[in-house]
Amino acid sequence: MERHSHYFDNDPSSPSRESFVELALPDLTRSLRTDSGVFSNRKIDLGTKFLLLEAPTPDNPPRRMLDLGCGYGPIAAVLEHRFPEAQLWATDINNRALYLAAKNLIGSNSVACRPEEIPQEVRFDLIWSNPPVRIGKKKMRSFLLVWLERLEPEGSAILVVNKNLGSDSLHSWMEREGWNVNRLKSFKGFRLLEVGRNG
Repeated sequence: MERHSHYFDNDPSSPSRESFVELALPDLTRSLRTDSGVFSNRKIDLGTKFLLLEAPTPDNPPRRMLDLGCGYGPIAAVLEHRFPEAQLWATDINNRALYLAAKNLIGSNSVACRPEEIPQEVRFDLIWSNPPVRIGKKKMRSFLLVWLERLEPEGSAILVVNKNLGSDSLHSWMEREGWNVNRLKSFKGFRLLEVGRNG
């Protein structure tokens, strides 16, 4: 029996059906190219929209930013719009999503690539992510630890996670791992979490 394609596959098996979705925010309205086999390909996901509307502006402008699990790039598109002087990395393991993100990013400082293509020495002042919780708890936690360790000392990660998909247990786990975690806001079951280094 043929396995269903998932948005976290390297190469989705679903036939390509390119289309566009509208990203509409108070400070940015854009059409983004999307396709089957990528996350939330018919509209901007509610959790992603919540993050984009409510994520706080950093006290200091970031120099390097990461959209972790970028999909076709709605978060990355907003990051490059709000912080045009910063270097932006958008990463995903889904090659179809990366192709779309590369098409949707317009900033001269923006790069869409696979995780292993980001140089090990690169550190981030700001990470935004609607992380891929459906890959499973163990993989999700390992995934987050790898990238949180690449925050600069004063850097922060803003994550949006649905309560029904384990946001509260993820919050507690990150605190046990030594991270400082603040729940910034909640909306329709989504939690907006700010994660940074303790001390």
